[in-house]
Amino acid sequence: MIDTNQVQTLTTGGGNVIDSNGDKIGSIGQVFLDDSTGRPEWVTANTGLFGMGESFVPLREAELSGNDVRVPYTKDKVKDAPRISDSEGHLDESEEAELYAYYGTEGKDYDTSYADGDATDYASTGNGDPSVGHDTSGPNTDTAMTRSEEQVNVGTEKREAGRARLRKYVVTEDVQTTVPVSHEEVRLEREPITDANRDAAVSGGDITSEEHDVVLTEERVVVEKETVPVERVRVDKETVTEEQQVDETVRKEQIELDESDTSGPRTGR
Repeated sequence: MIDTNQVQTLTTGGGNVIDSNGDKIGSIGQVFLDDSTGRPEWVTANTGLFGMGESFVPLREAELSGNDVRVPYTKDKVKDAPRISDSEGHLDESEEAELYAYYGTEGKDYDTSYADGDATDYASTGNGDPSVGHDTSGPNTDTAMTRSEEQVNVGTEKREAGRARLRKYVVTEDVQTTVPVSHEEVRLEREPITDANRDAAVSGGDITSEEHDVVLTEERVVVEKETVPVERVRVDKETVTEEQQVDETVRKEQIELDESDTSGPRTGR
């Protein structure tokens, strides 16, 4: 069970409310003290999307485990508890009666004894009023309130966004080029007999039959192909940074002064 000396751990330790199966119900929200004894009576668990919901859980049979508090109820039981729309840091008798009835306790007749002494034991430790300084907002607290607000913590994580690979395949294309080629043709040349060529001209018979062959040549286009390396292609990565805007809704508490008449009696465990 939770005593008044452990309330500070609940309210500042950043712990969670754990159900009877060891599952997390939600983070610890507020601790409510009993008006008559100053003992911790209720704890709220922030449940729902982004912890927007708040469920009340009795502390009488709860146990502290590090910064967490373990309660003898299932997660579904706590989440289905009656909702208190605006507790303002204090539960009235009708609200407590509804919660007691839901959790199967007996309201004011339920055993309020704790393992070690009574409410006066806490006062005798030198801490004064047992409910002072516990960041609660009941009628027995000190004159200060703690204002809290949610903060957005934004970070980044790496995940796979895609893959790239090099793939080589063969394509064909037509190549056209112009190549100069040459060939030989026959051309008759006639020259008169002169003193210079007379001896060569009359070296044969007077009248004869004769043939003389001349070989003609030409160039033909020959095409050969060879494979040569032309470039190297590799895959590389570079990091590009861009700005992304994050929109989130956060809650924060506001404190205002209410100077209305509060001289009338207030009751509620």
